[in-house]
Amino acid sequence: MSPETDTGTDAVSAEPASPSSSINPDSVRAIAKKDFQDAVRSWLFWGLSVFFFTLLVTITGVVSYFGEDIAQAGATTEALVVFVSEITRLVIPLIALILGWKAIAGERERGSIKILLSLPHSRKDVLLGKLIGRSAVLSISLIVGFVLAAVVVAAMLGAFDVADYVGLLAMSILYGVAYTSIAVALSSLTRSTTVAGAAMVGVFVLFYIVWNAINTTFQLLMNQGYIAGETYTIDTDDGPMEFERLPDWAYFVESIDPGYAYNNALSIVTSAAETELGVAIEDAMFDGSVPFYLQDWFSFVVLLFWIVVPIAVALYRFDRVDL
Repeated sequence: MSPETDTGTDAVSAEPASPSSSINPDSVRAIAKKDFQDAVRSWLFWGLSVFFFTLLVTITGVVSYFGEDIAQAGATTEALVVFVSEITRLVIPLIALILGWKAIAGERERGSIKILLSLPHSRKDVLLGKLIGRSAVLSISLIVGFVLAAVVVAAMLGAFDVADYVGLLAMSILYGVAYTSIAVALSSLTRSTTVAGAAMVGVFVLFYIVWNAINTTFQLLMNQGYIAGETYTIDTDDGPMEFERLPDWAYFVESIDPGYAYNNALSIVTSAAETELGVAIEDAMFDGSVPFYLQDWFSFVVLLFWIVVPIAVALYRFDRVDL
């Protein structure tokens, strides 16, 4: 039995936990339940629910007021998905990173992690429980906000596509859980909330600012001759014209960004798909054989990667750190 699961007087050991510390589903569930209940008591959960409700209603009002042509075309929910996804691509990571910021680092800084581990909980139980609890706060607040807004949204839009609306909700939850996993994992690897906070800022800057500009940066480097591009031909009214694109690896780097994957995955679960022109150009760029990592289905693999890998690394590392 590992030091964390021993209920005797030596429940908290000064030595790092054994790598074989087990996972107790009941223990994980208990920690997740307490984490969620704490969020409800602090009004964090209700605050997030109101935020998502207000976001949806506000964007719907803008679409319905300024988008008469869109409404007449019967594509109002599709427009809503496009507008909302651009905003949630920014706000969901911010919320998830804030939720996960103090998940473990706060407990370590206060010393309460040792009290928690003096109960029959292993370190893995604590880490998984925190991940599930924080993910539940974000996911259920999204569900409550979307459900409460559904009636108002349907009334304001006139043409309301339930499948698109549910698809947007489902992908937003998956996207949020990915960032929550990253946040909780980083929180478990830091001793203080200050360092953890800096790590969260670094993650946000990396994915939302650096990664969004990475394709433009590669393009500039290619134009300057630092990166060798690939040529392709497009038939135009004036005859075949030759263009240059980035090498395959540059597109792969861009594709593993969670935000990029989130937008691409929406093309599968909603009607907010790429334009025919965009698809035609992409086919021409890759001679009709678009790489697997640029296909929409791969976006689900990317999001699952960002859920599983960070927490898997944290489970391995957190068992070995000195608390």
